Amino acid sequence: MYIKRKISQKLLLLSKSFPVVMVTGARQVGKTTLLKELAESDREFVSLDIMDNRILAIEEPNEFLKKHKPPVIIDEFQYAPGLLPHIKIYVDNHQNRGDFWLTGSQSFVSMKNISESLAGRAGILNLFGLANSEIMETLLDEYTTDFDQLNSRMANALPMGKSETYAKIIKGSMPLLYSNFPAAPQDYFDSYFQTYLTRDIKDLAQVADELSFYKFMQVCGGLTASQTDYTDISKRVGISVNKVKEWISILVSSGIIILLPPYFNNALKRAVKTPKMYFMDTGLLCYLRGINNAEALEKTIDSGNFFENYVVSELYKSFTNVGKRPPLYYYRDANNRKEIDVIIENNGVVYPIEIKESTNPEKKAIKNFDVLEPLQAGTGSVICNCNDIYPIGADVWAVPHWLI
Repeated sequence: MYIKRKISQKLLLLSKSFPVVMVTGARQVGKTTLLKELAESDREFVSLDIMDNRILAIEEPNEFLKKHKPPVIIDEFQYAPGLLPHIKIYVDNHQNRGDFWLTGSQSFVSMKNISESLAGRAGILNLFGLANSEIMETLLDEYTTDFDQLNSRMANALPMGKSETYAKIIKGSMPLLYSNFPAAPQDYFDSYFQTYLTRDIKDLAQVADELSFYKFMQVCGGLTASQTDYTDISKRVGISVNKVKEWISILVSSGIIILLPPYFNNALKRAVKTPKMYFMDTGLLCYLRGINNAEALEKTIDSGNFFENYVVSELYKSFTNVGKRPPLYYYRDANNRKEIDVIIENNGVVYPIEIKESTNPEKKAIKNFDVLEPLQAGTGSVICNCNDIYPIGADVWAVPHWLI
């Protein structure tokens, strides 16, 4: 069963604008399925996961392009980065828009190679797992704190109870799990982790001790929705700080985690400089934490961090799914006295967001919004498990998370 992806519209628009469209993202988030679903009948598909194709692309790139003529989908192109200069020559000679659709599982490597070889010739999109609005078939645009726009979503949105929310956090966002997958999410992620470790990580870094990397992932899972303390992770795992930074960079470049940057403005008090870490798939996060049912998740002492991670990942996807860079930050002063979970910055206006797993958050949830008074601040949100939109302060609204 194919679940329609919100990003489809942007992809087709880029294909009409650029000779090359590149879709990056972690393994199994649906890159190949998306492109095959949108492809015209005359667009060939060729995967560099198949060794014969990969060898030809690496050793005889011109022959590869003669054999696989555009329009074409080249899947997992990062295995043959030397193909890109030859694609550049081809598109410069032919000037056809939408000739090449590429996928890659290692976005940092992919972006670097494209920026060097196909500057101005490629439209780039980042795909993550399914957004809730894709699962629910509402296909919402990027999140906004504006009351009127949020209220207009109520007519088509499908409400979620608290227990249903935790079940969805356990299940995660991988498309296969929503396609009559018979096994438990834990079984899926056990296989996924092994595939990710053996196929991707070893391509990008030397992982001599697989147990150390697994422990590293578990430690990162325990620090979700927290500031990224490289030294602390180093001590817990027993690896160097430089190795921690290298592995975190790989997780980011592979689309496994995001690092939410702190918000800076000269008009505010001195702020921290350390980003916060979030997993883009909460199913993988729960697997790493050893939590496999919704009731256990709801009872865990840091269930609020899991809910915050879920909301931040949904906010992030709401922007990437329309082809926009997520303008998301968080704020914490250097004395750790005041924090705002998320700030959306748009055209010089900042929109504060607090995340609470409560079904009825109190006004004290927005007590730190006043730190933004020196700036041009817009409408605020408290995203939570409530059932309806209601005012919680001056120009601040409690918002059900299923409206993201």
